[in-house]
Amino acid sequence: MIELNINQLGKFYGARRVFKNISFNVKTGERIGLIGPNGCGKTTVLKILTGEEDYQEGQISLRKGLKLGYLNQIPYYKKDIPVEEVMTLAFKHLTRLKRKMTEYESGLQNAGSKEMEALLKQYGEICYQFEEEGGYEIKTNVNKIATGLGISDEMRKRPYDTLSGGEKTRIELAKVLLEAPDMLILDEPSNHLDMVSIEWLEEFLKTYKGAALIVSHDRYFLDRVVTGIIEMSFDKTSIYKGSYSYYVVERERRFLLDMKYYGQEQKNIKRMEEQIKRYRIWGEMRSSNKMFKKAKELEKRLEKIERMERPVFENKKVKLKFNPSNRSGKRVLELTEICKAFGGKKLFSGVGLDIFYGESVCILGKNGTGKSTLFKIIASEAIKEEGVFINTGDALIDMQKDDGSIKFGSRVKIGYLPQEIKFEDESISILEYFQNLHCLPAHIVRKELAKVLFVKDDADKKIGSLSGGEKSRLKLCSLMHDKVNLLILDEPTNHLDIDSREILEEMLIEFEGTILFVSHDRYFIARLSNRIAEMEDKRLKYYAGNYEYYREQKKREISQKEAAKARSKNEKQKMVRTTGRPKKASPKHIYEMEKLEACIEKLENNLNTLNKDMEFNANDADKLLELYNQQSALKLDLSEKYERWEKVSEIVNGINNE
Repeated sequence: MIELNINQLGKFYGARRVFKNISFNVKTGERIGLIGPNGCGKTTVLKILTGEEDYQEGQISLRKGLKLGYLNQIPYYKKDIPVEEVMTLAFKHLTRLKRKMTEYESGLQNAGSKEMEALLKQYGEICYQFEEEGGYEIKTNVNKIATGLGISDEMRKRPYDTLSGGEKTRIELAKVLLEAPDMLILDEPSNHLDMVSIEWLEEFLKTYKGAALIVSHDRYFLDRVVTGIIEMSFDKTSIYKGSYSYYVVERERRFLLDMKYYGQEQKNIKRMEEQIKRYRIWGEMRSSNKMFKKAKELEKRLEKIERMERPVFENKKVKLKFNPSNRSGKRVLELTEICKAFGGKKLFSGVGLDIFYGESVCILGKNGTGKSTLFKIIASEAIKEEGVFINTGDALIDMQKDDGSIKFGSRVKIGYLPQEIKFEDESISILEYFQNLHCLPAHIVRKELAKVLFVKDDADKKIGSLSGGEKSRLKLCSLMHDKVNLLILDEPTNHLDIDSREILEEMLIEFEGTILFVSHDRYFIARLSNRIAEMEDKRLKYYAGNYEYYREQKKREISQKEAAKARSKNEKQKMVRTTGRPKKASPKHIYEMEKLEACIEKLENNLNTLNKDMEFNANDADKLLELYNQQSALKLDLSEKYERWEKVSEIVNGINNE
């Protein structure tokens, strides 16, 4: 069934056309990735679908009764509303039903015998509706989504208006997911999430029963989630029925096929044009009207041909290439026992790091673990170190370590790209900035800037008017010019569209130097890194392999921790289940407890069987992946049953009341 259909959509802002001829549809159960270069209007399309923006051309059709869920902007709530309450706003309908149930319960206490039967029937219908629509699972669902998106218990108690912009975005995403709409419309949903939360969101969306339309620059996310790709440009959409990796291959195949047809058409046109010339020459030589007539007929045929535009495989891309002036020594950077605290609160301690020439090391870690701070400390030390060159632009960096030592290798030239690029004077032009920084004549500067797509009048733009992506391009151009041999990059793909990310990857893969970087872009990490360091428990933990090796090791670590936790919890549950129950316990809760115990026992048996199947199929990768997914779902179910059993157990044993 078609949930959404867009036909020949066009949009203007005043006299400026934003896009035209945008057509596609989304069917039930499909998860579609909407991609395209920055500025092509992807977010505008999403806003049009939700009624936030209007449009001037084309038609939009939504299935009757379709419920859309869209994370568009940070809404306003009453002052001091707790985060927990904001998330439960997703269940307004169930809250109303609960209120009705309470009203009926009060009415039943005061009803006469004649009214009782009718009221009981109505009350039963509402109770059934409440249960069927998940009324008794609200808390479980909120806990599940909050845990998955990294929303801590402490954050859930805080007033919503005290959160940062990124934290508010996470809460709004949680609320949208809890609403369980027929169709999710998500604009860069992986922004503001750490890797654990992103991977949880991927699994959530893969099993989501509704449809989804997703704008994202996260290629790894798209590859794991979407069932189709819509590539959008200014004047058309191209549809690909498959993952992002399929899109990459299929797009090239279509381009080569179009080039073949275009070449054949050009040959035919050229042949016809040459034939027309010959007919005219023959007509003049022989004074033959017949030849002129044939030339005219062929010209008319040529005019009727609908000529193909020459296929373009790529949009304009950044053309950067790093060529270090000379290589550094073998040991490039050595960190020993680095410590940093803010206001008495320890951020990290005892951090050690050795980087050697030619390595590409990625530092991972949850938001707030100090990755950017560590990079600023390295940059600050480099600025002070005699004999070490560092290009920081005009960024003012002053982040001192509390303890430890930093040593730089011989002949190290550092290029540092901070996460947030700032310029001391944003009133000057791009051209003036580059001239002042590198002391170059204007014609050389324009040639350098053209490599990062600042051409002609673009070079005269004021820095203050640039987007985040344009500022990144300007900074990278500066690093390239200085021929550095150690790149320290803090989230280098931020603000870049997919095309620009890919050219940055190619440039860095060819870079004949050393790279230390932080990124949440897993596709970028997978292509670039050959060693991983993760900031965990205030220290760096190393994985001597690429990103895929790191992921496998993390799965193994998590599986071992879960197994140990489950064994401990299982023993605890068995001990408690044999202790008996107070005679005055509620029959309702005793019944629920017994039902949960039977369910837990069954799930534990299933998990044991599954573990044996995994051992038996240890050499079958496909089967093992299937069993692993079953195991993860089973563990989640078992964990939820344990959690509920503990609460009911406390009630039965008189520890608290529900």
